[in-house]
Amino acid sequence: METQNIAQPAKPAIELIEEDGEVTLSIGGEQAMQAWERDLMWASADMLCEYGTDFYEVGLGLGLSALRIAGNPATRSHTVLELFDEVEDLFRARHPHLPDNLTVERGDFFERIFELPSESLDGIFFDPALDLEVWTDSELWARVMPEVVRVLRTGGVFIPFFSTKPELRWQYLPHFRRIRVERHPFTAYDTTEYTHGGTTGDAFIQCFLKD
Repeated sequence: METQNIAQPAKPAIELIEEDGEVTLSIGGEQAMQAWERDLMWASADMLCEYGTDFYEVGLGLGLSALRIAGNPATRSHTVLELFDEVEDLFRARHPHLPDNLTVERGDFFERIFELPSESLDGIFFDPALDLEVWTDSELWARVMPEVVRVLRTGGVFIPFFSTKPELRWQYLPHFRRIRVERHPFTAYDTTEYTHGGTTGDAFIQCFLKD
């Protein structure tokens, strides 16, 4: 199924906004990621690295988790799939010298997941910028998540972007029997628009484990 037009406009405006001490990656006029997320991204990355050596990440963003995962002594390989050229260009401008075990690929996750070899990965970190229409498409997730499970090795994990709402994500829940959840306090920018219930509180890292 072709999903490119669902996930994002073909060429949304992409810019890195740095003002008043805040750093924001904007995609299509929306806050896709902000630098205050660093500690939560690092905690997610560190959790991922507990489960193996070969990892995959969907959505480069500011590259906070990508560099953390690649920098872990246990990591043999880490591949990041990014949809937009401009996001990678911004990342490489700030980080011209990348670790040897880090690879950035271009592509659409909703197509690429069907191409990845079975049982080839120890963990997937999932943090793409998607429209609400995609997040709420139950038929799409029902097709995609079995493929995610397929490419994970036994004992591997799927870790999505942290949630500031204390509930398990329904998109992933039916496909895993074991789930590890960690709670972390957060303080966002005053200008942050995408957190649930305000700019301070608790964030929840959800780790879905393949038996």
